[in-house]
Amino acid sequence: MHVLIDRDLVCVVSGVFVALATATTVGQTLRRCGKSDAHQSAVANLNARIASWWVMCGVILASLLVGGSVLLFALLSFMSLREFITLIPTRRADHRVLLLVFFVGIPVQYVLVATGRFGLFSVLIPLCGTLCIPAGSAIGGDTERFIERVAAIQWGLMVCVYGVSHVPALLMLDIPGYAGQNSKLLLYLIIVVESSDVLQYIWGKLRGRRAIAPTVSPSKTVEGFIGGTASATVLGTALWWLTPFRPWQAAILSLGLAMVGFAGGLIMSAVKRDCGVKDFGTALAGHGGVLDRIDSICFAGPVFFHLTRYFFAV
Repeated sequence: MHVLIDRDLVCVVSGVFVALATATTVGQTLRRCGKSDAHQSAVANLNARIASWWVMCGVILASLLVGGSVLLFALLSFMSLREFITLIPTRRADHRVLLLVFFVGIPVQYVLVATGRFGLFSVLIPLCGTLCIPAGSAIGGDTERFIERVAAIQWGLMVCVYGVSHVPALLMLDIPGYAGQNSKLLLYLIIVVESSDVLQYIWGKLRGRRAIAPTVSPSKTVEGFIGGTASATVLGTALWWLTPFRPWQAAILSLGLAMVGFAGGLIMSAVKRDCGVKDFGTALAGHGGVLDRIDSICFAGPVFFHLTRYFFAV
């Protein structure tokens, strides 16, 4: 399927372009209006986030145009896992294991995704990782904080690679009456999950009063969660025509995606608090690291993939 001649995708891409152009205009207007340091700092952060969104949307669109979505998400897995590993306790005995994880585990996982080997790709990391990672560290002979080190590496692999790999795996699903249109399904997932994050942030700033977990993420409020989840559900329902779902099915799935994405973001905030950092990295201006941007997708991707495969694919 060629993105440029698919009217549904052209419509969605045009909508995203209009939204970003509007946000850019608002950001530049705000930059010229306020004079206080606090105002300028907040607006500068907003404009940095908008600029990063331009880049990220451009990269995603380019990957769809050239058929490089699997490669793109493999790179995102590599970068996000690297950010995660730099924050957790590892020792010299783990270096051999980490080399295998990065340069064997990730490529093999995404080759299985690209070739549609669903049975193998769904068990490779949970099964082989559970055995190979502790075995490799044990061979290294260092038992200090062994359980903590092994558990952290395995969990990071599950989140950053296993979870993320389910997103491009959507392209390989065989859905009756939807042949050649799976790029829309991938785009739908990203739009709903990422818009839920943005809308929860906006609702939290506008109406947020009660923090859900103040010691984990003070910015995540009850009002932000309810407003953002409801708004993302409405958006996901309105975009039902982009998917093989009926409107009521799109409503249920988008609600689930928003809730799982929120839980994923909260979990990763707890990880950052435990590691004593604000962001996982600095790769994206205004957004922190790659893992800061895809944390919700790491958890929502597998849920969306398996629900879609179970109920809609053959």
